[in-house]
Amino acid sequence: MTTYHGSCHCGDVRFTFEHDAISSGLHCNCSICIRKGALMSDFILPADQLHIDAKPGALALYRFGNGVAKHYFCKQCGIYPFHETLRMPGHFRLNLGCIEGLDPLNMASKVFDGKSL
Repeated sequence: MTTYHGSCHCGDVRFTFEHDAISSGLHCNCSICIRKGALMSDFILPADQLHIDAKPGALALYRFGNGVAKHYFCKQCGIYPFHETLRMPGHFRLNLGCIEGLDPLNMASKVFDGKSL
């Protein structure tokens, strides 16, 4: 297991977690993810395994549709670092572009059909 560190662009939202080596990611074609264009983790983390350290008031939340999925972003720089999933509330996917030492542009990826949910 490796301890990974991530943050938004300005650093007001930081997070850490442990996971095996990350070598691939996931794109989703739902209406918000297609616009974000981020490569997300192809694994999910239970809330107790994602350690979030955000400045007070820095982390904002956006919900749409049925409101179950929670899309978080930094109020200062606007970057999306992670979201709570629709299919498994209480579990998170991470923006791989926010994780130190990863190059999401050179990772294999799959497409998840969130548009059809």
